[in-house]
Amino acid sequence: MKIKLNHRCILCALMLTTSFVTVNLPITFAESNPQVANEAPAPAANELIGKPVTSVIIQGVNSEDSVGLMELLNTKVGDSLTEEAVKNDMKALYDTGNFIDVSTDFVRVPEGVKVVYTAMENPILDRVVITGNVKFDESKILSFIKVEPGKTLNTKTLHENIRELEQAYREEGYIFSKVSNVDMSKDGVLTLSINEGILEGFAVKGNEKTKDYVITREMRLKPGEPFNAKDARRSMQRVYNLGFFDDVNMKINPGVEPNAVVLETDVVERRTGTFAIGGGYSQSDGLIGIIEVGDTNFRGTGDNAKIHWEFGGDADSYDNYEFSYTRPWIDKKETSAGIRIYDMTKEFDDYDNGGERVATYDKNYKGIDLFFSRPMSEYSTNSVTLRYRDDAYVEWVDGRHYDDATLYPNYLDDNFGNTRSIILGHVTDTRDNVYNPTDGARASLQAEFAGWLGGDFDYNKYTFEDRHYFKVGRNHVIATRGTIGLADGSMPESALFSVGGQSTLRGYEDRQFEGKYMLLGSVEYRFPVVNKIQAAVFTDFGGAWENKYDFSDMHASVGVGIQVETPIGPIRLDYGRGEDGGKTHFTFGGNF
Repeated sequence: MKIKLNHRCILCALMLTTSFVTVNLPITFAESNPQVANEAPAPAANELIGKPVTSVIIQGVNSEDSVGLMELLNTKVGDSLTEEAVKNDMKALYDTGNFIDVSTDFVRVPEGVKVVYTAMENPILDRVVITGNVKFDESKILSFIKVEPGKTLNTKTLHENIRELEQAYREEGYIFSKVSNVDMSKDGVLTLSINEGILEGFAVKGNEKTKDYVITREMRLKPGEPFNAKDARRSMQRVYNLGFFDDVNMKINPGVEPNAVVLETDVVERRTGTFAIGGGYSQSDGLIGIIEVGDTNFRGTGDNAKIHWEFGGDADSYDNYEFSYTRPWIDKKETSAGIRIYDMTKEFDDYDNGGERVATYDKNYKGIDLFFSRPMSEYSTNSVTLRYRDDAYVEWVDGRHYDDATLYPNYLDDNFGNTRSIILGHVTDTRDNVYNPTDGARASLQAEFAGWLGGDFDYNKYTFEDRHYFKVGRNHVIATRGTIGLADGSMPESALFSVGGQSTLRGYEDRQFEGKYMLLGSVEYRFPVVNKIQAAVFTDFGGAWENKYDFSDMHASVGVGIQVETPIGPIRLDYGRGEDGGKTHFTFGGNF
């Protein structure tokens, strides 16, 4: 038997299912030879067929039970004897579940024929013993078994109980679990042997670059334990969410042992490495070169490495570099660790409270981030980041002269300097696909504390974001996002909440609105156009304020977007129209 899954099962929210046939297990009774229910009884002598039935007797049961059993019989006094009626009578008696064996005798009498059914009752049940169970404890299994100790074992009830037990296993994902054997000893001990369908191991195919362990460590199943379909679906989600594969398929193949399976994962790798080289020339800076190299699956280990370098030129503003490296598994508890080192000089625009640009200047920011994370449960992760950052004002470009101490005596001291902070984070993520979610939610809470380790700034900053995704029909999605932020203390401009741009408020300039208070919301309707192209209509709303939440000063936009899946990842293009007109935004990696 093979069961095949692929990542489209995730995108379509399909359930892993398989077919099951209900079979009544034969029960082995010590020192007995039970009559199988559908085995035909020995036919009556040919000469008795068609003779009138003068009496029908059931032997081997007490008189009270005999009265009730007589009502189940098709053969009645006065009827002509037929082989079919006798077969049905024997089956009816056996189907009550109270008898090991049912036999028939025919006695010729002058008036016709006497029919005698002899029934051998099941033994008295003393107790029930469960073996082979791992995922269901004995008390849970016994809660399904309704046969009572001290009474005659009823095999019909027992078989119904077994079917209910196996259904309970399937509902919890153990689709191969079954009661493999039922045995009744001569002293009344009923033994139920459970086979929960063991996973023997994993097989990985299609990966040329990615190491096998990068895939198998994402599995939520363990060899030697019962196979669980829900864990298999989650494993497939996790492998696809690595971002290393265009397609992920899983097949369940038979194992060596009876009722054991091997989970085979077949992947189609995508390009994860990037290389970019460029350059430019200006009169003020001369010749400038840019090199960027990165790989989200470095050497097939699942590590993420990136180097960005801008070199040359006559001005220091182009002596820029950034290096980052993340290792997603540094121990068996899935602890992730990473580092980011950077020294960049960029041009920044500054806006007043009304969103009007008032100054443009060059700023240098450099520092180092060390971050660690560890999952607390299947869908929740805690993280901590240690940040050391230094911001410096470089030179005026346009607008206000912030380096003029007469006009702006405190601006440079208030907004540039050294920041040392600790950032604590918690994320709960139940999305079915982190790159193109169609169902689930993502909630994150982040708290940043600066000044505890020294530095020029002392502030507390809190951010909460909640995203939800709702499938509409087959492949349309409504995505919603809400974000709220609050900060207090002395903080530089670079640490303020900012609203505006592709990732927050489309239709406005990047970081157009800044402050210690922030509120943001988005609603987006996404729908496919053709293969690998998705369109969207959206509305964004929100703002950022210096002293308090000012809901009367909210900003909003509406717009349309299109996303294209490429070999290097999704590319997103949005056009948003706000209060002052429209603006186009372009980004790699899609939207929220």
